[in-house]
Amino acid sequence: MTAADTREATLPRLALVGIFGGLFAGYVGLTAVIPVLPAFLRERHHSGDLVVGLVVTVTAVTALLVRPVAGSLADRYGHRAVMLVGALVVATGGLLYLAPLGVPALVTVRLLLGTGEAALFTAGAVWTVHLAPHHRRGQLIGLYGVSMWGGISAGTFLGATVGQFGYPAVWALAAAAPLLAAALVALVPAPARTVPPSRGGGLLLRPALAPGVALAFGAAGYAGLAAFVVLHLDARGIGSGVLVLSCFSAVYAGTRLVIGHLPDRLGPRRVAAWCGVGEAFGLLVIAVAPNLPIAVAGSIVMGIGFSLLHPSLALMVMNRADPARQGAAIGAYTSFWDLGLAVWGPVTGLVAAGLGYPAVFAAGAACAAVAAVMALRIGRLEPHAAAERSEVVA
Repeated sequence: MTAADTREATLPRLALVGIFGGLFAGYVGLTAVIPVLPAFLRERHHSGDLVVGLVVTVTAVTALLVRPVAGSLADRYGHRAVMLVGALVVATGGLLYLAPLGVPALVTVRLLLGTGEAALFTAGAVWTVHLAPHHRRGQLIGLYGVSMWGGISAGTFLGATVGQFGYPAVWALAAAAPLLAAALVALVPAPARTVPPSRGGGLLLRPALAPGVALAFGAAGYAGLAAFVVLHLDARGIGSGVLVLSCFSAVYAGTRLVIGHLPDRLGPRRVAAWCGVGEAFGLLVIAVAPNLPIAVAGSIVMGIGFSLLHPSLALMVMNRADPARQGAAIGAYTSFWDLGLAVWGPVTGLVAAGLGYPAVFAAGAACAAVAAVMALRIGRLEPHAAAERSEVVA
């Protein structure tokens, strides 16, 4: 067995524990402030709704812009170095909360945190793929996302709990958790660096464009569910919208844990297309649900479909990208998630105001169907997919 064969067959579990744990701890620090930041702005700075919304969400601006840059830097200088810098930037942002800052300075801190988040997530994602055996890349991309969502859930819970002891306790948590993330990442041996090819191509790499647009369309359903499922079910006299959201989240994580290997086994094109169809069907069920069990069933179907859409499309990006520029490609691809939420958030609000809540879910279903069609077309154009599948079989 050659060295390459050995690397294909071996799963570096300890390294992945450090990467996944670093991502988890980093997102704990990022999201610990979310439950208390609105109250802090109102109490200490007498801020209105507009300022609160700006401060809380402005991290997405720099995350959107920096992800492709962070991926390119990871390709050039090493995934561990960029992920470590991202964790330290997030920790620095947490420490800055402790300073007596005004609102403009807080906006600057939040922009800095978006930069750290982009570096932390993007470098770790490509590092994970480089460490993974070829036949488990899609599965590990999905599990990497579970680590992120787990950190988000734990961070918001811990932030709300620690907030009972005062704002400084939350700020300390926001600094300490990313420092733990940096320590975990630092324990992982540095991967071998690949010198990027000399040719250009820009930050928005062509391999990421079509899958990224499909991901942005897929994000429409999630944006509508998160923003309006509670109001939608209340308006229909059903209520318990939070339960529907909770079921969606649980199924989303569980799907990746149980059947996250499907994009590797069946091919990302097929899985992404079925995921788009599943998301669309689940959204339509929620739109017309006459009672809570039907609404929950819709959220389960949507959660299964939506869960594997991102890793399937990401695997398409990896199949299409030059191995030496996969960091930049994944960074550009992930930016479309931020872009999709930024676009569909206000659009779904306009749809709800003009056409009612069921139309929000119908529109999301239409967008998910577009994502499914795009996945089929992208799969036909994958230049390396057939060769890579033959390598897996061999």
